Amino acid sequence: MSQDLKKLLGEVIEMHRAELCKMADLIYDFAEKSAEEYKSMELLTDYLQNEGFTVERGIALDTAFRATWDNCRAAVDDEGKNTAPVLGILVEYDALEDIGHACGHHMQGPAGIGAAIAIKEVMKDYPFKLVIYGTPAEETLGGKIVMLDAGYMKELDLALMSHGSPNTSVDEKCMALENFVVTFHGVKSHAAISPDKGRSALDAALLSFHAIEMLREHVKDDTRMHYTIRNAGGPPNVVPDMTVAEYTLRSYSTSYLNTVVERFYNILKGAALMTDTTYDIQRDLPFKSKIVCHSVNDLLMKNAAYEKAPSIAAPRKKTGSTDFGNVLYEIPGSCIRIAFTKPDAQPHSQEYLEAGKTDKAHDAICYAAKIMADTFCD
Repeated sequence: MSQDLKKLLGEVIEMHRAELCKMADLIYDFAEKSAEEYKSMELLTDYLQNEGFTVERGIALDTAFRATWDNCRAAVDDEGKNTAPVLGILVEYDALEDIGHACGHHMQGPAGIGAAIAIKEVMKDYPFKLVIYGTPAEETLGGKIVMLDAGYMKELDLALMSHGSPNTSVDEKCMALENFVVTFHGVKSHAAISPDKGRSALDAALLSFHAIEMLREHVKDDTRMHYTIRNAGGPPNVVPDMTVAEYTLRSYSTSYLNTVVERFYNILKGAALMTDTTYDIQRDLPFKSKIVCHSVNDLLMKNAAYEKAPSIAAPRKKTGSTDFGNVLYEIPGSCIRIAFTKPDAQPHSQEYLEAGKTDKAHDAICYAAKIMADTFCD
């Protein structure tokens, strides 16, 4: 029975193939950066609305949305509670600033819509609620975190995503991430005539960088620490009274990263104390590491094999950071990654960008839609 249903699901997706691929190409051309994905959101939500989904726009963030298809009917238990599963598909559509869709997010919305339409059409005899969430700004502020804080997505029983990749696989983990923008405040003075009057904000930032280098020896191997100067504070003949630095800290363990953050705070205090400066901290929303759901991973890969997806590989052991990790602290789920680039291509690269509108990218959209639909069917 399930094989017959999956065949029908695939046929529905193929019927919409041209429209889904055209949609992806348009989102690719829009290349809207995080939190500015207005055209992309309208394109996706208009399509869903025309397919009969109930659409809410601007939830938690201006460019976020929720589209619902309710097929629960009278699925209630003895206590009067609805027992129909609530199935979720999460899609991203933000591009990278200055480069465009070099991470493949333009494919996610069309793939999710393809899966949703197929489930809606083929699984009519089964009670369920299907919810597609548009989750913007994954590359920067972490839109899913904002949406979770506003109460969204927590009604889901299962959340699936798709993503372009060099290989078809799933993740076993991702890195928790903390990002900080720190503004050091000192005292400006002439660097030649009266340097004794100055207190260098730049010195404070440089000392903090040096301290992080010293810290590297005393953290676990999977810890990553990055930093940069966003504003050094002026010309070399003036003691800078303001310097802006940015720091990113990562680990595959959310709880361990919390301990690294505390040590980072002590570094800032020490740097300010040594230079007689002060500082302000802007802490971005924290990205959590994933809680892996092996049964869902296994099911996705089983269906990837059933659909004969390209370049099937073992689960990824090394990954970056994603706000989907925060979602997995609330509900089970997984992301199927579909091959569409060269095997050695890396996200956020020119190779990813150049592959974005190829036949392989279009194929990946349909593979992702079929695999997600098959998994919901199971």
